[in-house]
Amino acid sequence: MNIIKKTALITGANQGIGKAISKQLVKKGIKVIGTSTTLSGVHKINNYLKKNGFGLLLDLRDIDSIIPTIQQIYKKRNYIDILINNAGITSDNLLIKMNEKEWENVIKINLTSVFYTSKSVISSMIKKKQGRIITIGSVIGNTGNKGQSNYSASKSGIIGFHKSLALEVASKGITVNIVAPGFIKTNLIKNINSNQYKKYLSNIPMKRLGTTKEIADAVVFLSSEKASYITGHILHVNGGMHMA
Repeated sequence: MNIIKKTALITGANQGIGKAISKQLVKKGIKVIGTSTTLSGVHKINNYLKKNGFGLLLDLRDIDSIIPTIQQIYKKRNYIDILINNAGITSDNLLIKMNEKEWENVIKINLTSVFYTSKSVISSMIKKKQGRIITIGSVIGNTGNKGQSNYSASKSGIIGFHKSLALEVASKGITVNIVAPGFIKTNLIKNINSNQYKKYLSNIPMKRLGTTKEIADAVVFLSSEKASYITGHILHVNGGMHMA
């Protein structure tokens, strides 16, 4: 794929899907700047990236720090060609039991931070007349799920955001897309019991969970020149459990 000598900023790159995306982009010649909320996470990123990029401390809960932190990247003469909003959290509860913190934290990290990261890079992309913004959504953003009104709202919210932004910058050589995973083998599902696992599996026509590499491959495609005519799109990677 023709995506060499570019730089990608990936949030939540210390593990799971973010780490898989980073490794796949590096294989394509992309320099990666991966963020983590902790110093230990930054060290993990530096260890696996080696000379192909670096880790960056960025707490997406601290909204006021996002734009200044990303501006420092530009000041060090690093241009961001590809923004991948991967970081996300869950804080599940039935609505009747959900408190303000459970709602606000999920919305802040999964949705509001995407506004700030995208706003941080969009001017430079417009000036260069090229860029890729890709956000990791979720099948839950389309289907909903009991006990996840906060998570579903955040993932539904990025759909409207991305479609609107895609329209705003389509003529500037910038594409804006979403990769929406189904149930993937990550830490987000490590706490489900065997009955829940069987229930989830029964709703997946392929009868298996997806892998982080399968999500990463979708992101790599949307980052490439082969996807230059795709924007405002939701690419569902879910084994057939939801067909839009």
